[in-house]
Amino acid sequence: MSFASLQASISTSAHPLAPYGWDDDWADAFAPYAAQGLLPGRVLRVDRGQCDVATPVGIVRGDTEFVVPHDPLKVVCTGDWVAVDAAGDPQYVRTLLPRRTAFARSTSSKRSEGQILAANVDHAIITVSLAVELDLGRVERFLALAWESGAQPLVVLSKADLVPDPVGLSYLVEDVESVAPGVQVVPVSAQTGEGLDVLAAVVSGGTSVLLGASGAGKSTLANTLLGQEVMTVQAARDVDGKGRHTTTTRNLLVLPGGGVLIDTPGLRGVGLWDAESGVGQVFSEIEQLAEDCRFHDCAHEAEPGCAVTAAVDDGSLSVRRLESYRKLLRENQRIVAKTDARLRAEILKDWKRKGAEGRAAMEIKRGGRAGESRHGW
Repeated sequence: MSFASLQASISTSAHPLAPYGWDDDWADAFAPYAAQGLLPGRVLRVDRGQCDVATPVGIVRGDTEFVVPHDPLKVVCTGDWVAVDAAGDPQYVRTLLPRRTAFARSTSSKRSEGQILAANVDHAIITVSLAVELDLGRVERFLALAWESGAQPLVVLSKADLVPDPVGLSYLVEDVESVAPGVQVVPVSAQTGEGLDVLAAVVSGGTSVLLGASGAGKSTLANTLLGQEVMTVQAARDVDGKGRHTTTTRNLLVLPGGGVLIDTPGLRGVGLWDAESGVGQVFSEIEQLAEDCRFHDCAHEAEPGCAVTAAVDDGSLSVRRLESYRKLLRENQRIVAKTDARLRAEILKDWKRKGAEGRAAMEIKRGGRAGESRHGW
């Protein structure tokens, strides 16, 4: 019996790939490949041009030779759904199914390439260790990438047992909530069980990816959710709380309570990759304030009638928050400009114009009507 016939004879819920997230929409997307005798599969792990793929006939080792595009954002990644030629020797991954979501960052290379960390993710679980001082800027950076990916972020404050004072813990939660509008923040301890019920409920539906720095406790949380020691765990260094990169590949794991979990190596660098809308969502209160600025293209620096700087002056918006917003926007613009010649030209033109007009021109515009461009446009 061909796979197309087999697929037609079973319901989605009873499909062999249902535990990995197979549903009617994936079945529809795969239909043309089923007619070619190919097998659907979900990528569990990628390593040097080969990947482990879960298929209806079991886990196969697939070669990605046929899916090696020039665009690094389109290479096979953990979480991808693919079409596999399981009859071949070796077995080839023939094509990728269109991704629903993709968590991407920029690499540390001078070429500013993008890198896909996980695909087809529903929940991005940003794991932050309470064993070290909170870095709110890093949390904002992770959140920008998470929102841009299309996944729903969740911030987990791991190792909550290291903060025995309930009042102190509540303050830490409030600090993170202040930089994470629209995002649930959950203190969790694998030692005491605090917050694990909330985390288990989130990951039981769809695909979740664990993100964070080394030593944040991602592998410990993964083992706890799996109910067994699957991921290797090492203690973080006492001197700075940093981990030792015990997870070296991205692994997709089926959870016993339902859902799929992708564990990732600790991330030292979290560079933005074309994440302007994600940044806007993280700093939604600044974007909302900007709607009341006198000029529609206000840079929120020294312009008259700026609602954003006015909020800083009256204390309703912190200086740190505004500086973080500016930093991430500038970084994102640089990354995009390196791959977009037209944008590079626009940035250069804008820079030259600003140098020529100086502050005097802005003073002349003080009497302009609300919503007018600070440049008279």
